[in-house]
Amino acid sequence: MPPRTNDNAPAPGGSGGTDAAAPGSAPSADAPAGATEQDSHDLSVDLSVSGAGQETPSADAAPETGPGGTAAAGTDTERPRALRAVPDPEQDSSEQDSEDLSASGTGQEAPAAEVAPEILQAPEAEVAHSAGEAPVATGSETSPEGVGAGAAGHEPGVSADQASPVSSPLAPGTEATASDSTGDTETAPSPSDERVAAVRRVGEASRRWRALQLGACAAALAVAFTAGAVVLGAVRDGGATASVSSAPAAMSPALLASGDLDASIASLQAHLRSQPKDFGSWATLGLAYVEQARTKGDPSRYPQAQQALARSLELRPDNDSALAGRAALAAARHDFPGALKYADQALEQNPYSERALSTRIDALVELGRYDEASKAADEADDKRPGVPVFTRYAYVRELRGDVATARRVLERALGSATSRGDVAYVATALGQLAWNQGEYTSALEYYARALAADDAYLPALEGRSRAQFADGDLAGAVKGMEELVSRYPLPGPLVELGELYEVRGGDGDLAKARDQYALVNAWTAIARANGVNADLDTALAAADHGDKKSALRAARAEWDRRETVHTADALAWALHVNGQDEEALPYARRATATGYRNASFLYHRGIIEQATGNAKEARASLSAALELNPGFSPLGAQKARTALKSLEAAK
Repeated sequence: MPPRTNDNAPAPGGSGGTDAAAPGSAPSADAPAGATEQDSHDLSVDLSVSGAGQETPSADAAPETGPGGTAAAGTDTERPRALRAVPDPEQDSSEQDSEDLSASGTGQEAPAAEVAPEILQAPEAEVAHSAGEAPVATGSETSPEGVGAGAAGHEPGVSADQASPVSSPLAPGTEATASDSTGDTETAPSPSDERVAAVRRVGEASRRWRALQLGACAAALAVAFTAGAVVLGAVRDGGATASVSSAPAAMSPALLASGDLDASIASLQAHLRSQPKDFGSWATLGLAYVEQARTKGDPSRYPQAQQALARSLELRPDNDSALAGRAALAAARHDFPGALKYADQALEQNPYSERALSTRIDALVELGRYDEASKAADEADDKRPGVPVFTRYAYVRELRGDVATARRVLERALGSATSRGDVAYVATALGQLAWNQGEYTSALEYYARALAADDAYLPALEGRSRAQFADGDLAGAVKGMEELVSRYPLPGPLVELGELYEVRGGDGDLAKARDQYALVNAWTAIARANGVNADLDTALAAADHGDKKSALRAARAEWDRRETVHTADALAWALHVNGQDEEALPYARRATATGYRNASFLYHRGIIEQATGNAKEARASLSAALELNPGFSPLGAQKARTALKSLEAAK
């Protein structure tokens, strides 16, 4: 099942509020009069950059234990403002307009003669060279439990100040418009691009990766990693001839709420060529790169984001916008201790930075510090109530088993959302919540609403396909997931599509499934090359569809970094597929100890209980999984039913 996460949460900005204030204007309405001067420099971006990159918030221990413990579900802590009063959308919109238009000019300084060109260009294709070194999931003729994906890497070896190589400057002369993204430029990736070659090397290493069938998938993977580079390359060419007067005097982060991220990045780049000391726009550009990496499945953007944020801090040390951006970047790379550190630093400069407040909640959740995350959500709600905070508050409640409150908060957040991005994100969160509870009709309705706001929103497209399968529409699920993977071959959709092929069982479907699992390794290798910790992302895929020992190594490594319900579940399952069920059982129980309702966790626990001779407990766990969400996984749900029948027959 897809992990619940705030990776796709709307970053502060849009209808959710902004950290920016117009030059010389009063502080934000959410901040008291004594707010710091930096409050006016926190550039709002309508980006989903605050969550961990591919991973789910977690709840690792029983409530009475240390960091994993939480207050009982339903504890009457301070209610979020989403439940106290519904903001007036018209008022929010007008206030937001005035705030959004103020943005980064507050950080603007005098123009300089030179721009840091390496930050304004496509990343070096060479960063993916190490992809050829990654192990590959080769598949198996036996059940998927006997196979797993290749080993994953992690961020903690890459410091926040290290940057990947960047390409050489491009020749000037092309038109500086986002529409040139499909034109021929010197940076446009060709079929021989090293990223494509890296993916092909991975494919050749696998006995079952047939070149003919996988060629299209490999090309799609390469496109997903390089599509943004085409846009940025075309824009970079035209920048040298742009006059200073053609660039705005100050670039507003509201530009990034326009819905066309590539065009917004192009405008920021053009502006920074003429105003290279605008520290606020450098911070905004860094966040835009983080968002582009997330939405396009392109981790090569992260080094560029890192450089842009470093440039902002070089121009204005300790500016809260760049520090909050570093927090978002660290979270996207799954460096949650780093995310917490930078969020705290940003809040020292500006206690009302919505972006930093939101990322701090995400980091605490992803570190398994649930009591602290709950307090942080309450504090953020007091300081900067809005869609970003409401959605995180709801997730904290869901992790504690309080689904009713989580749903009410999300419904109120959806009612107060005014931007397309906010509507898409919140509606998708509601769809995911409904799917988790087995409410497939409601889930499909929420996903439809999300896609009406943004028809290319990846989490909604993925969620819709999962809900279609659970609701009995296998053909629709396969078609939707194929379309998604053809554009953005990310690990979750790749695994889901592979399992859908296995369930369908047509001619060639097993081979197609193996192809999808193999591509997960290619993505992991490229992510590693760009400083992303992908251990948890790949541990479960490896346990079910690749190398079991690699799965266990990845799961242990992630557990050592952070003890959460999700890492507990991943470690339990990896131990199980390696035949270590007695050691696995305590972790499986810990994963289900906080009240978080997750059918996949219950399924894993039930199978492990069955393997350890705890038949009664196994029947209860497997029954609970299927009652909660009978379509939680294409293959897992089938195996849960088979195991339950076996247990019932043995009574």
